[in-house]
Amino acid sequence: MLINLSELGTAQTYFTMTQTVVPRPIAWVLSENQGGDFNLAPYSYFNAICSDPPLVTFSAGLQPNGQKKDTLVNVSERPEFVIHIASCDQLPVLNETSATLPLGKSEVTASNIELVSVDGFRMPRIADSKIAFMCEVHQIQEIGNNHQSLIIAEVKSIYVDDECTHINEKGRLQVDANKIQPLARLGASQYVSFGEILTATRPA
Repeated sequence: MLINLSELGTAQTYFTMTQTVVPRPIAWVLSENQGGDFNLAPYSYFNAICSDPPLVTFSAGLQPNGQKKDTLVNVSERPEFVIHIASCDQLPVLNETSATLPLGKSEVTASNIELVSVDGFRMPRIADSKIAFMCEVHQIQEIGNNHQSLIIAEVKSIYVDDECTHINEKGRLQVDANKIQPLARLGASQYVSFGEILTATRPA
């Protein structure tokens, strides 16, 4: 089957893209609402794009009513935010935070999510997440034909649960992905749990 995307509408293109670009990491983004409480939402158009400076990016479309998503509004006005990597056991609560709530209503409060402070950073992080990126907005670009926003963020610090790290034979810090059990996104309502690690040494 060869799918000609020029023959598809926007929604069908989205469904096709999200079922073929798989698996995708999920940015579970904590941002600050205008009232001082917190918004939390998952985004699966997400990845690392640069190391100097350390940059990650995720994109946010519009809400069904055509308004900007709360995350985009928040980071545009208050540029510090935290991206978490969810573990497989966090799927139920992550899925809860994907619901569209009224503007300014906190998913953190609605789902009773515990936050903890981060040394040297204004924003807190989710207490039981094993990885968190403390970020500041580097650039926001509008892309595509339907007001999609690309948020490029500079990572200021990274939290990794001590139980998920060790020093390898080269003396480098190594994160144990088996202990992270990162959750990934497929298409429609499907997610994928962490599977077997395959190793291939890069040729000289």
